[in-house]
Amino acid sequence: MAREFGRTQRVADYLRQELARLLQTGLRDPRIGMVSVNEVEVSRDLAHAKVFVTFMERDSEAAAKDLLDVL
Repeated sequence: MAREFGRTQRVADYLRQELARLLQTGLRDPRIGMVSVNEVEVSRDLAHAKVFVTFMERDSEAAAKDLLDVL
């Protein structure tokens, strides 16, 4: 029987959940506003990850810059 999800998918799902939790509870910066972690893509060797987010309340480019400044 084949696995339903591979290791990279499980790691990506875990990262998505943890990043969403950290942004919700640990980030108290009014410049960022409401942010949603939509998806995480992880490379096969788990060395790199792409995180896709959505900003609810303001311009996405400015909010993304502010989020990177905070992190």
